[in-house]
Amino acid sequence: MLINEMIIDENGVAFIPSLGISFQINETAKEIIELLKEGKTKEEIVKILSEKYERDWREVYIDVEDFFIKLKVYGLIQ
Repeated sequence: MLINEMIIDENGVAFIPSLGISFQINETAKEIIELLKEGKTKEEIVKILSEKYERDWREVYIDVEDFFIKLKVYGLIQ
């Protein structure tokens, strides 16, 4: 997965060295990417974020699923 080589700086700029591309991400996207790099599943990420932000897991699932779709479209995960 290309996401494993992604480097994120303190300003939320993500860089993928092998592709030579960079883009801006928000704090939640950064958290999700870091959790993916730790090997967490989508379900584990939803649980972690819903507990952290005290939101219903169904709402968080929709947001996380949307982000996963974007990551797949850009070829960053399978």
